[in-house]
Amino acid sequence: MKTNGNTLIELGFKPGKWFKEAIEHINENELEGAELSDYLEQFKSPPTIELNSEPVHFEINIRPENGLEVDNVTKVVDTMAELMKTPTLVKGAIMPDACPTGSTGTIPVGGVAVAKNAIHPGMHSADICCSVMLTDFGKADPKAVLDAAHESTHFGPGGRDRASQFRFPMDLLAEIEANYFLNDQKCISSARSHLGTQGDGNHFLFVGKSKKTGNTMMITHHGSRGFGANLFSKGMKVAERFRKELSPQTLKQNAWIPFDTEEGKSYWEALQIIRKWTKLNHEVLHDAVLEKLEMEKENRFWNEHNFVFKDGDLFYHAKGATPLDPKFMPDITGPRLIPLNMAEPVLIVEGVTTKENLGFAPHGAGRNMSRTQHRKSKADKTNEEVFAEETEGLDVRFYSNEIDVTELPTAYKSAETVRNQMDEFGLGIVIDEVMPYGCIMAGDVQKNAPWKKRRRKKKV
Repeated sequence: MKTNGNTLIELGFKPGKWFKEAIEHINENELEGAELSDYLEQFKSPPTIELNSEPVHFEINIRPENGLEVDNVTKVVDTMAELMKTPTLVKGAIMPDACPTGSTGTIPVGGVAVAKNAIHPGMHSADICCSVMLTDFGKADPKAVLDAAHESTHFGPGGRDRASQFRFPMDLLAEIEANYFLNDQKCISSARSHLGTQGDGNHFLFVGKSKKTGNTMMITHHGSRGFGANLFSKGMKVAERFRKELSPQTLKQNAWIPFDTEEGKSYWEALQIIRKWTKLNHEVLHDAVLEKLEMEKENRFWNEHNFVFKDGDLFYHAKGATPLDPKFMPDITGPRLIPLNMAEPVLIVEGVTTKENLGFAPHGAGRNMSRTQHRKSKADKTNEEVFAEETEGLDVRFYSNEIDVTELPTAYKSAETVRNQMDEFGLGIVIDEVMPYGCIMAGDVQKNAPWKKRRRKKKV
């Protein structure tokens, strides 16, 4: 009797690409009985990995100070506890700026999850390598820097048109084309057109003066744009394939790619290419502003706060957490940056690794309420009234010319609370502050989006 796919399924094997070749081999060699069993042994799937019955221990570097924060912290701890049942995780931590995002079991913003020999795409999310860069402009006029930056930057959806694109480095293109996860036209097109763009949401361009030196400094905050989002999408699909085979009980958002596989090595390399591109994405904007002002930079440094960091066989997934430990940043050139909100200083910090912080600090002020909740809390005033109250004395601009009240200071946690808890929990030492002059953000890019204009026109 000939062996076929149904034969193998009846023997307990899951259908796979190996079926065809195995069936041909079995039939050609007329394998039966013990010989058949011995041959099929190599295709047996390992036992599935179950969730931890109890959460792996994680450090809680946050304390609620009012009723709104009690609810927020409770949700953060609950989602982190569920997350830490994932079988690859060995330790974790949450920071003072933590806030939930997604269903229970999803890593919160301000969370650090450490996995052994595994990369979890869902734990760095679509905004891979969201990061901040500072350039010191010396004694330049902050208004001149902000004006030049406004002419140079690009906020909102999509990328630059061909006429305004930055020159793309050929060596970086070669790395992209050599990587399994990145070598497709969608990725390459995004990498080209999104270079020198900042997106929307909480991403910004901030100008202020150093409290210590009085020098004017420009800080940008954004990630890897569509280029990174494409990698995330592919990574989640590969991780889901492994999840179904290795650990079906694991939540889909916590699926992982084993590092000791071909896919794991390739995904790790892809992350490093994304990191390189994102750093360049900051640099081209900073250099364009320097060029407009005919200036040379006095200093520059950067750090990501949404990435995966490797230390031996441990992978530190930081979902909105600033690395303090130099081992996480091979190109470290200075201290780290922690922005709070547009009306507060950007903190320049240093710090050491402790058992509690795992080598990380907060990445900002975080939120105690959703954007929708915040809009409702301001419903008794116009956007213009809220804007005037919260940005008094500052040069705040929205690239879309539409105010986004969900990015104004009251949308975020108390900056004072975050700073106090940084001290309380040993999460970095502030060595300087960039006092705010002004900033640019995308604004409400949806208000006059083309599709909304078309819909309004049809109603008229």
